[in-house]
Amino acid sequence: MKYNKSFKYLTNDSLSDLRRLAGEIGDEPAIAVDLEADSMYHFREKICLLQIATVRRVILIDPLPKGHLDPLQPVFSSSRIMKVFHGADYDIRSLYRDFGIEVNNLYDTQIAATYLGAKEVSLSAVLASRFGVTVDKTYQKKDWSIRPLPENMLTYAAMDVRYLLPLWRQLDAELKKQGRSEWVAEECGLLSRVRPVQPGKAPLYLKFKGAGKLAPRSLAVLESLLTHRMKAAEKKDRPLFKIMRNASLLHIAAQPPRNKGQLEERGRLSRKQLSMYGDGMMKAIRQAMVLPDDRLPVYPRRRSKPKPAKVSERIRRLKTWRESRAAKLRLDPSLVCTNAQAAAISETGPKAIADFHGIPEIRQWQIREFGEEILSVLG
Repeated sequence: MKYNKSFKYLTNDSLSDLRRLAGEIGDEPAIAVDLEADSMYHFREKICLLQIATVRRVILIDPLPKGHLDPLQPVFSSSRIMKVFHGADYDIRSLYRDFGIEVNNLYDTQIAATYLGAKEVSLSAVLASRFGVTVDKTYQKKDWSIRPLPENMLTYAAMDVRYLLPLWRQLDAELKKQGRSEWVAEECGLLSRVRPVQPGKAPLYLKFKGAGKLAPRSLAVLESLLTHRMKAAEKKDRPLFKIMRNASLLHIAAQPPRNKGQLEERGRLSRKQLSMYGDGMMKAIRQAMVLPDDRLPVYPRRRSKPKPAKVSERIRRLKTWRESRAAKLRLDPSLVCTNAQAAAISETGPKAIADFHGIPEIRQWQIREFGEEILSVLG
């Protein structure tokens, strides 16, 4: 175990230390949480450091030795202890993916700042505006899987959670004064239930920007190239973009080369990439080029049904109303009512407050705050 004046550093190779820590922070009313991962350096990203702050100290936990944080699970699942994050979506998904940790009683200071009308809501921007603190982001994109972690990286990680609890208290006090604390509480409750997307058997091109513009043959080439890149990335334990860039694959798929010479002439790959992956890419391209026409993929098109005139008119009224209402609240209009919510309300056509409860997209706080106004707007 290593100590520093500004933080305590623990590794999970000693379960007794983690159990002792869990017992200590289990008595806290609130803890601040952040994490560092290695998505820019490895094929399968993982949490490499977990930061927890109480009002008295900062603890940095290295989860890599044993690959689990079991003693801390009750702390995160506790509905009594507030867990304060900033921009928690990625963190909630990662904690569940790597350790099966579910986070209850979540408070996201980024959401809180947004509902107070802040235009810049990154942690560095919020800390600078509220506490005059400058966060050095030099280490944000470093490889957090390296061991031992340098002292300056650990100091940076500690800084990311040091101010979260005072920030939470400040933001929450302002939200309560403005009557918006319940808005943020509901949004945070929904956020705490997000989960990582499970890998499926769907074609890779469905999540590839620009694929929808390709002809079927080129789409088949793209899918074959994406599969080849995926296998290469997994074998080398590198993120996909460090094998080949998306723009390069899209360009090659749009005009498939007939041989390695033409692949080189495209100028989309470095000499190193050509040497390492050129032969495999040409094999992948040839496999796609000989596919029978009836086996070529077709990019799925979502054809939206034309909306009835009365629904379109309701949407127009709602959007006009939300612009005015958001201006009075000094908020982004999408926080008052998103486009998807406006469409759902307009298609349902509620006549009474009770009708809103059958619309899944609508928050309870929106019903309480704006329900009567929306009914009046819809007429």
